[in-house]
Amino acid sequence: MSALTSAAQTEAKPSLAKAFVELFKLRVVSLLLFAAVGGAVLGAQEWPAIGPLVLVLVTGLLAGSGASALNHYFERETDALMNRTRKRPLVSGVFSRTDWVPYLGVAMILLPSVAVLLYNPWLTFFLLAGAFIYAGLYTLILKPRTLLNIVIGGAAGSAAVLSGSAAAGNWNDVGAVVLAMLVFVWTPSHFWSLAMVYRNDYKRSDIPMLPTRTTMRQSAYWILLHTSATAFAALLLAAHPALGWIYFLPVAFVTVTMLRANFALIANPNGRLALKLFKISNLYLAVVLLMICIEGII
Repeated sequence: MSALTSAAQTEAKPSLAKAFVELFKLRVVSLLLFAAVGGAVLGAQEWPAIGPLVLVLVTGLLAGSGASALNHYFERETDALMNRTRKRPLVSGVFSRTDWVPYLGVAMILLPSVAVLLYNPWLTFFLLAGAFIYAGLYTLILKPRTLLNIVIGGAAGSAAVLSGSAAAGNWNDVGAVVLAMLVFVWTPSHFWSLAMVYRNDYKRSDIPMLPTRTTMRQSAYWILLHTSATAFAALLLAAHPALGWIYFLPVAFVTVTMLRANFALIANPNGRLALKLFKISNLYLAVVLLMICIEGII
């Protein structure tokens, strides 16, 4: 165990309940479940039946939480090097042992996936694909080695959307595919803005996140590329038969808001404006998904 890990463990430990919430990244997983519900609405072209909805929420919660636990386990040494992550449970020492974490993570991914294999093989495929992309491809292979880490890693969120449309029985609905692409191009814009805030953290841990290998302004331009693609996909969704003006008007408003924040970051690239864009990008995806759900209910 490194000295930095030991130092992190001397800080105040969170409660066991909070530690599991953090280990399973339940705040992030809740957004993935929201995306899955959006995919289910588009796949069904209305509010989905209760059975498929419960199915994708339960299996998605377990698989997403399991992948998050594996991510924590694989990154526990680099987490100890970063101020943003050094209080995570596998670094802070809230658990006396950590060797059980990968077994739990794998079980939480495999059990729900295998359970629905015969009933809905496409749902199984997207559950496993999302977990593999995040915990395996992104965490173990791409993140330590290439600037493209989060660009490709964003496909994990896309898999969540398509798991929802798969549960609704129409995984390749055009709207669900466009929403999956939206999440794919949104993810780098969202995460790079946060990485700009914690640029020194990523430099210290030698993780090749984009803002550590380019200037702040160059990073802001790359973010704009993805923000623009996100905006295009979100507005394109308005043509879906299940959506209409109730979706379009709020999404158009937050689209303008996010683009303005991105242009402000280009004009004055600093951590404060990067954090503002990060928060707006969170709100942006939430509004898109909420409006899809409201349209489905109406």
